[in-house]
Amino acid sequence: MFWQLSGAGLVGLVAVWMAVVLAGTIRRVQGDARRRKLELAQLETELEMLRDVRRRRAAAPEPWSGIRKFVVKQRVAECDGICSFYLVPHDGRALPEFKPGQYLTFQLKVPGQPKLVTRCYSLSDAPRPDYYRISVKRVAPAVPREANPATGLGSGFFHDEVKEGDILDVKAPAGHFCLEASNERPLVLIGGGIGVTPVLSMVNALVRKNSEREIWFLYGLRNGSEHFQREHLRTLAKEKPNLRLHICYSQPQPADVSGRDFHHAGRVNTEFLKKILPSNNYDFLICGPGPMMEEVTKGLSEWGVPETAIFFEAFGPASVKRAARPADKPGEISKPGVGIEVTFAKSDRTIIWDGKTPTLLELAEQHGIPMDSGCRAGNCGTCVVAVKAGAVDYMAGHGASAEPGTCLACVCKPREKLVIDA
Repeated sequence: MFWQLSGAGLVGLVAVWMAVVLAGTIRRVQGDARRRKLELAQLETELEMLRDVRRRRAAAPEPWSGIRKFVVKQRVAECDGICSFYLVPHDGRALPEFKPGQYLTFQLKVPGQPKLVTRCYSLSDAPRPDYYRISVKRVAPAVPREANPATGLGSGFFHDEVKEGDILDVKAPAGHFCLEASNERPLVLIGGGIGVTPVLSMVNALVRKNSEREIWFLYGLRNGSEHFQREHLRTLAKEKPNLRLHICYSQPQPADVSGRDFHHAGRVNTEFLKKILPSNNYDFLICGPGPMMEEVTKGLSEWGVPETAIFFEAFGPASVKRAARPADKPGEISKPGVGIEVTFAKSDRTIIWDGKTPTLLELAEQHGIPMDSGCRAGNCGTCVVAVKAGAVDYMAGHGASAEPGTCLACVCKPREKLVIDA
C-alpha cells in the first residue's frame, strides 16, 4: 500500500512538473510569437518609411541644368547696404531642395558691360518649397578702379537695378560648404559680415527641423548699422534653448547697447572661442572675410581641433591660405622672386610669373590676356581653363569642381612651368 501511494505521489509530482514545464514552454512560445510579431511590425514600419522616402525623392524636383528664369517676388532692405531678394521660378514649377550653405550663380545683364556678369550669392534662408532668398551687400568699386574693374558690378546691379517683378537668369544651387543633416555632432557656426548668410541658412534649417543638436552661433560685425536679421536672431535665441547666440561688434557705436544689441565688444577669434566654449570638441563651420578666416582657422588648428572638424568658405573674392600638403617638399611651392614660365597658348604669349601676382587670372588681366571670370572665389566655375602642361597650387577652398586637366584660374597660381589654354 505504501509503495502504491508513493508511486502515485511520484506520478503526481511528475505530472505537476510536466505541467509546469509545459506551461513555461507555452509562455515562451507565446512570448516569442509576440516578439516576432512586434519585430515584423517594426520591420514593416521601417520598410514603409524607406518606401515613403523613395516616393518623396522620386517626386522631388531635380536640380536643373543650365539657366532657369526666376522672378523677383519681393525685395527687402535689411540694414545699411544689405538687401534681400526673394526669388520664385518663372515657370511656376516646384523648387528642388538645396543643402544649407549652398549658393546660386547669376548671369547678369549689367548696363554698360559688353558681356554677361557672373556672380554667386549664398542662399540666406532654410530650404523652402516656394522661394529662394539671397541677401546682397553693396560692395564699393575698387580704388583705383584698375585694381579690379569688376569689383562692385554685381552688388551694385542688384541694389540699383533689380526691382520686384524683374526676371533673372539663375543656375541651380551649388557649393560644398554645406550642413550635413545626417551629422549630429555639436556645432559652432561662425559668420563674419555678409559671410553670415550661408551660416544663417544653416541655423534656420536646423530650427525648422527642430534639431536638438548643441549649436553655438557667433556673428561678428562692426556695429549695429550692419546687423543683419537682428530681430529674427533675437527671437531664435529666446525660443531655442539649444541655440547659444553670441553677437560681437568690433567697433560699437554710441547708439549700440551692450546686452541688447550685442554681447561682446571685439572680434571673433580663437581666444574668444576658448573663453565661451566648454571644449574644442565641435564641428566648426566658418564663413567671412579672408583675414578673419585665416586667423580663426589657424587658431583652431593650434588649439588642437582636427582638420576634419574645420569647414570654411571665404566670402566673395577673399581667399584663405591653405597649409602645404604633407607631400610638399621645401622649395616646391613658388615664392615671390622665383620666376616661373607661364604660357597662354591661345594668346601665343609667355610671361614670367615672379610670385607677386596672386592668381593666374590676375596675371592674365595684368597683361591684357582675355579670360572669362565671375565670382573670383572659385565658386562659379566661369574661369575654368584647360591645363596643357604643368601644374598649379590652389590658395583657397573652392565650391566649383575642376576636372582633371583643368584649373580654376581665379584661385590658383603656377606650381611649375605651365601652359594653359587661354
